[in-house]
Amino acid sequence: MNQTSLDDIDRRIINGLQGGFTLTEHPYRDAGEQLGLSEAELITRLERLTASRALSRFGPMYNAERLGGAVTLCAIAVPEQRYDDVADLVNAHREVAHNYARNHELNMWFVLACERSEDIAATIADIESETGLKVYDFPKQHEFFIGLRVEA
Repeated sequence: MNQTSLDDIDRRIINGLQGGFTLTEHPYRDAGEQLGLSEAELITRLERLTASRALSRFGPMYNAERLGGAVTLCAIAVPEQRYDDVADLVNAHREVAHNYARNHELNMWFVLACERSEDIAATIADIESETGLKVYDFPKQHEFFIGLRVEA
């Protein structure tokens, strides 16, 4: 799996922006000021962190179901030597909200957030076709908000 070296400024950005990103007329300038950075430096670092995959994405989290869509949790048993290639294929789908590794037979887990419920099966079928691997679908039965933060 890809490893990216983070410096103290990267950690400050990741830790500081997890709690929210204020929408103002100049959000990157205002967030940069709170972090002791210029607007340009914040944008450049966020671009580098996402390009290097230190961050899988930077953007808002929408509740797909409240917008009329559907969400499900999926898992795949990926041979370790194919892990990075399969992760790239999975992450190329705009429906993949996030993807993470687990120390388990099903070692790749990801969330699909689709515009329509019928898109879930189609996206899973596409991923299975592209990877040649079985995707296990674990539809949500109950939702719990835990306010997860990951300190870098």
